Amino acid sequence: MTYTEVNFDGLIGPTHNYAGLSYGNVASFGNKGFTSNPKEGALQGLEKMRQVMALGIPQGLLPPHDRPHLKTLRSLGFSGSDKDILIAAWKADKALLTNVMSASTMWTANAATISPAPDTVDGRTHITPANLSAMFHRSIEAPTTARILARIFPEGERFAHHAPLMGGVHMGDEGAANHNRFCAEYGDEGVELFVYGRKAFANKKELTYPGRQTYEASAAIARHHALKKGKVLFVEQNAKAINAGAFHNDVVAVSNKNTFFYHQDAFENPSTLQQEIQAAMAGVDMAFIEVPRTQVSLEDAVKSYLFNSQLLSPPSGDGMTLILPKEAEENKAVSLYVSALVASGGPITNAIYMDVRQSMRNGGGPACLRLRVVLNEQDRAALGARVMLDDALFADLEAWVHKFYRDSLHPDDLADPQLMEESFAALDQLTQILNLGPVYDFQR
Repeated sequence: MTYTEVNFDGLIGPTHNYAGLSYGNVASFGNKGFTSNPKEGALQGLEKMRQVMALGIPQGLLPPHDRPHLKTLRSLGFSGSDKDILIAAWKADKALLTNVMSASTMWTANAATISPAPDTVDGRTHITPANLSAMFHRSIEAPTTARILARIFPEGERFAHHAPLMGGVHMGDEGAANHNRFCAEYGDEGVELFVYGRKAFANKKELTYPGRQTYEASAAIARHHALKKGKVLFVEQNAKAINAGAFHNDVVAVSNKNTFFYHQDAFENPSTLQQEIQAAMAGVDMAFIEVPRTQVSLEDAVKSYLFNSQLLSPPSGDGMTLILPKEAEENKAVSLYVSALVASGGPITNAIYMDVRQSMRNGGGPACLRLRVVLNEQDRAALGARVMLDDALFADLEAWVHKFYRDSLHPDDLADPQLMEESFAALDQLTQILNLGPVYDFQR
């Protein structure tokens, strides 16, 4: 039985805007108030998905969420028609409305933590939606994410779903952005590495920005997923990396199969971590690619999103491929390093630079846009929606984007009732295209 790693990319939503909501995300804060282009962003995301498919790797997608999230506004005391609620919220609290209009669900690396069947005691793929409790605009995502994932991956003999963790910021869970998996082949028993920014009940004084993922949350997910004994590791992220803008570990590290590609300052003690990973991966030689700070500074790594790249194994067998943002190519130190890396004879033999600037300006690179799920042929046949991309679905989605998306959106435009109507009409049609059913609150 052949297992493959499938990338499920988030489709950028119609309300994609630059409101600068994410404290600790340098790019998000730096571009606050700029005018975005939702249509361009969605098409850039689809083009990246097409590139992954061109490498021979299966590609899926996850839909955007309904924004504005009127259910949240109603829970906070706003009432009346949808238009009345939108206008009243804008007049009462512009920051609140901006939060419930965020298109941050595009970054599906934060949607959930997923442990594939070969790693779990019961042989099922286990799924826990992230609570994203560190940021209000993201903390409202979990219920809809859970519905979407349950629709795509039906509960039963193949897939097991767990509720998002309770406990607020003490059990802060940011999903797969702080989760790595090592294996020889995707269908082999793997080792799962959970990276955390802080302990829930301790004060980490070194942090300027918040450590969003807690150890306690990571440990709870590992227990829920019933991961095999001796095949789970936990490591604390370096405070230097968090303070430099690596709000998630996938800004300074990325893994694929037996290869771990990370910055020298990603972890407090990388040499000890290497030993622990290699011991857990008994019988499999690991390739550790530690990028020295003398070649790529932590600042350049965060600015270029060198590590927020997709590290992929095309079925051609001709080494691994990095899909990086154009910003990495435009950074002299980073591009020089990548050129030397692919020429070095190591496991990474190819680099492809993609334009995902609409996402990057909000602090999300290629890896932020995708959630990795290891599936076999029978798993893929059991999916409950039309989310695996092919030429026909690409055509449907591109036509849908051109029909509904705006070319420009300023944060002040979020108060426009017409934008809300356009967004809801778009998502209603999208659920029909994807055979998803009524997953959104405005449909229920």
